[in-house]
Amino acid sequence: MKLLSWNVNGIRACITKGFYDVLKDSQADIFCVQETKMQEGQIELEKHGYFTYMNSAKKKGYSGTLVFSKIEPLSYSYGIGIEEHDQEGRIITLEYEKFYLVNCYTPNSQNELKRLDYRIIWEDAFLEYLKKLEEKKPVILCGDLNVAHQEIDLKNPKNNRKNAGFSDEERSKMTTLLESGFIDTFRYLYPDLEGIYSWWSYRFNARKNNAGWRIDYFLVSDCLKELVKDAYIYTDIMGSDHCPVGLKIDL
Repeated sequence: MKLLSWNVNGIRACITKGFYDVLKDSQADIFCVQETKMQEGQIELEKHGYFTYMNSAKKKGYSGTLVFSKIEPLSYSYGIGIEEHDQEGRIITLEYEKFYLVNCYTPNSQNELKRLDYRIIWEDAFLEYLKKLEEKKPVILCGDLNVAHQEIDLKNPKNNRKNAGFSDEERSKMTTLLESGFIDTFRYLYPDLEGIYSWWSYRFNARKNNAGWRIDYFLVSDCLKELVKDAYIYTDIMGSDHCPVGLKIDL
């Protein structure tokens, strides 16, 4: 089974930059999208043989998630069942026969970490949600988790120590998530691989200079780790400030 995940930084803009070509060429069984910035009815999505599920933020032009799935799930849900956290379209959960797929766009802590307190509350609630799912079936979690976990995961760790996405608090929450029984599939397979990132600022020629961050992930329940065949970061695919990441798993 092949899965892809991509923060497109606006699906309508990304469509004009070749999104559907990436979708078709990927031959993914499941293709997850974050930061759609779209409401229902704003455009008619091309399905290309996929079932589609979209969770939009109440605020227009903000956040939002989307899943294309060639396999019709047994069930689907939006959010985590807590009103405080379900206003921004950040979570889609699809139930399949052997696993849950969770597409996530984690809140950004923003400049000067002004949303860090909310981010920490959200992280705790989200982990509790994941562990409840895991009581029933293993979980595959993907998306823009808005954190570079270790120094190897960004170009300039020393200069970003107190910035959003690399604060001690956010990194600690990622550690807690992994210690709670989840595997970072890319680091599981490539523990020492440096210089591979999934997001680059639009400023300072960051992508040209590969001054990036690895903040997009596929995590799997520990019981699935032996089924992981490969993990990908498609650094050559353009169209967003993020590139897609992928997972090949034998389910």
